[in-house]
Amino acid sequence: MTQPNFCLIGAAKSGTTSLYEYLKQHPQIFMSPVKEPRYFGLVGETPDFRGPGDAETNRQLVTQTAAYRALFAGVTDEIAIGEASPWYLYLEKAPIQIQQQLPQLKLIVILRHPVERAYSNFLHQVRYRTEPLPTFALALAAEPTRQQNHWRPFWFYKQLGFYHAQLSRYYQRFPREQIRVYLYEDLCDRPNVLFEDLFRFLSVDERFLPNLSEQHNVTYFLAIPGCDRCGCGPISSRVGSRNCFPRPYSAPSNKPSSPSIAALNPA
Repeated sequence: MTQPNFCLIGAAKSGTTSLYEYLKQHPQIFMSPVKEPRYFGLVGETPDFRGPGDAETNRQLVTQTAAYRALFAGVTDEIAIGEASPWYLYLEKAPIQIQQQLPQLKLIVILRHPVERAYSNFLHQVRYRTEPLPTFALALAAEPTRQQNHWRPFWFYKQLGFYHAQLSRYYQRFPREQIRVYLYEDLCDRPNVLFEDLFRFLSVDERFLPNLSEQHNVTYFLAIPGCDRCGCGPISSRVGSRNCFPRPYSAPSNKPSSPSIAALNPA
């Protein structure tokens, strides 16, 4: 019985779809044909998320063990066998269930600036016409109610960005050498460095260079009504006014340089 030996666990809207597609190109890597099974954290449960469009998500989730294992039936001679479910970083039960079932699983995380991640998440929902509120600020204010009403985690734009608490749950249960953390900037600005390190982590040929010419799950330029807080006019997913972020979550105008991969993953 073949089971995964690595998993991309998050964070959502941080390049996970691109990483999944690029990993699939490596001849020594098998990726689950379902990109996001979202098995761990919900093992054996009958999903009942109740937000807009969540009924379809409930039908797509793979929560039964036999169905999850069947995702890897196509493995032949690949060395690294994986899947990508960004919810795992957020769901509190996910690290517990991973440790119970696959204690040696290698865990990959890619993180994006929490404000940019949250805003991209919001625009993704606007793009698919599922976000019922007209502005990012209103959606943030509605988040506690959405949690109480059992909307799926993808609706929790702010909560999904609390990386310290989420990563701590994994570091408490798994050795550091089993976890690899990257930044969204690494994928955008230094992809060859990222993939060389990632392939080495997965014990596959690190000389392989994936075709990076195609982007995946991009939140395209999208004109939506201006922010009713600052009256800034139409907002684009990539060049939106920083004023549209509520002040407690405003991104700094001058970001410090990103830490190196080695600094993110001390020995």
